[in-house]
Amino acid sequence: MVNAEATASAASGLLADILRDDAFFPREPKRLEETGLSATFVESLVLKYLLGVGSQAGRTVADRLGLNLTILEEIFRSLRTRQLASHAGSAALNDYIYTLTDAGRETARAAMRTCAYVGPAPVPLDEYITSVHAQSVRGEPIRKKKLVEAFKGLVVDEAMFDNLGPAVNSGAGLFLYGFPGNGKTTLAKRITRCFGTDIWIPHAFVEDGQIVKLFDSSFHELRKSDAENSLIKSAGHDRRWAKIVRPTVVVGGELTLDALDMRHDPTNNISEAPIQMKSNGGCLLIDDFGRQRVEPQALLNRWIVPLENRVDYQTLANGKKIQVPFEQLIIFSTNLDPADLADDAFLRRIPYKIEVEDPSLEEFRYLFQVFAKELAIPFDEASVDDLVQRHYKPHGRPLRRCQPRDLLLQIRNYCTFHGLKPEMKPEWFDRAAKSYFTVVKG
Repeated sequence: MVNAEATASAASGLLADILRDDAFFPREPKRLEETGLSATFVESLVLKYLLGVGSQAGRTVADRLGLNLTILEEIFRSLRTRQLASHAGSAALNDYIYTLTDAGRETARAAMRTCAYVGPAPVPLDEYITSVHAQSVRGEPIRKKKLVEAFKGLVVDEAMFDNLGPAVNSGAGLFLYGFPGNGKTTLAKRITRCFGTDIWIPHAFVEDGQIVKLFDSSFHELRKSDAENSLIKSAGHDRRWAKIVRPTVVVGGELTLDALDMRHDPTNNISEAPIQMKSNGGCLLIDDFGRQRVEPQALLNRWIVPLENRVDYQTLANGKKIQVPFEQLIIFSTNLDPADLADDAFLRRIPYKIEVEDPSLEEFRYLFQVFAKELAIPFDEASVDDLVQRHYKPHGRPLRRCQPRDLLLQIRNYCTFHGLKPEMKPEWFDRAAKSYFTVVKG
């Protein structure tokens, strides 16, 4: 027979392990007052949701809005009393199926015209700000061991670790610069792993009646461990919040100044958080900096105050100015010299400029070995040396870290097409090099 007390103790210990690293944990509100929202506001969310689905069990409505059913029971009671909703039947676990009356549908349509947001109830702005500060990337110093773990599987020399470590600990941002193809973007994405795996963010927040959506599946990856989710749910986490992998928001040549401000949809009266807010708690990578459609100096000027004070200023749709955290490690990745992109005033605020140099011949060989294993191609060092002697040295062609992977992929694709077993043969390297370097000039 299973010892119930021992099982509960084990579950409690596992839950403690899961939550141990959480500097912030959103506990589930049990009463309306604890949500920071008014009854009228929550009521409008219920009405709009029921308008869209027709009828639904109360527990399902609560799940969709991320609120405890005990909070909504009072809302449902009020809607029935005012003849805006009615019971359409019974549901499991002493629940009811609710539907709107004609008057309820008219009230719901009016609410939709005011604001079309339907989804998890938002949290107050103050709670979001508290969560960002509690989960900041500057929360604890990064030691070399953690940095090495974050870069596991990549070829990174000791000198690069010595350069990256202090820059990451500064939290002040950095420039990664050097020739294309040497892994600047990959390095920047791995840096996020140094700060811990997960953070909590709200699906949306509200201030002065204005709803701002924050969660974005394009940038935010939900943590989906079934065991973890069941234990967190039993611990009573606020379902208006999502536990996500600490984000790395990457933007490139498409970046414009508009993306740094809240975007408002006047038709639905819903706002969208800017990219720097979506990257709070993680990293914001400005990839290929200097190639944007807006002048580099204009972008840099926009960030001078946030970088200095760690706060940003945004304007809500109703004209109200709000102050929000600017709590991420901002990384500029560029193929250009930072001195050609920014003036001294900005460069002082980004104190770390790290050059990502071309690999040595020894590292170049090792990269072939790594990618050969990954692509299931037998490694042949003699073929690599032959490639360098005939396709690199005579042309003064520089070695780049992306090239071993790219050339081996060409060999594999050629062999797959012809039904051959992929091998590192000089004649196949000749074919790959002819195709690859015709387009990619050294």
